[in-house]
Amino acid sequence: MERWPTTRLLSTAARLVEISWNEKLKSIGLTHAGVIAMQVLAAKGAITQAALAEVARVKAQTMGTTLARLELHGHVTRHRSDSDRRSHVVTLTEAGIAALEEAVKLEQDVLAPVAVDTARLRDELRIVVRGLAGLPAPEQEPRGIDSDLPQS
Repeated sequence: MERWPTTRLLSTAARLVEISWNEKLKSIGLTHAGVIAMQVLAAKGAITQAALAEVARVKAQTMGTTLARLELHGHVTRHRSDSDRRSHVVTLTEAGIAALEEAVKLEQDVLAPVAVDTARLRDELRIVVRGLAGLPAPEQEPRGIDSDLPQS
């Protein structure tokens, strides 16, 4: 690893973190993709499935699969839009809100066994993401899972 380029270290770390987090999320019926969708819903309220997919930067079909799983576990509800019967409006349920709060706690547990300054790591990663995504640097950003950043 000492000779690995930074990009390989970063992508390997990202995969290992995601694998670890997904293992923890399984216990509450969630996946990383589900948490992203729920974060958007928590931030924006009820929105169409198509808009949710656009904000999460995934294809509508991918979002449909994610929402089917979330709906099965009672984390979201979907109903036909009154204004456009072709689209579905997605809403986060009370169970979904509770599961999202638990997911945030589980996210913090992922790096707990690693000797790293997680606050500094988060700051540096936000700089990388914002810089590569062409986003302006904010004055101050709250700690926790970021719902305004582009997701994979």
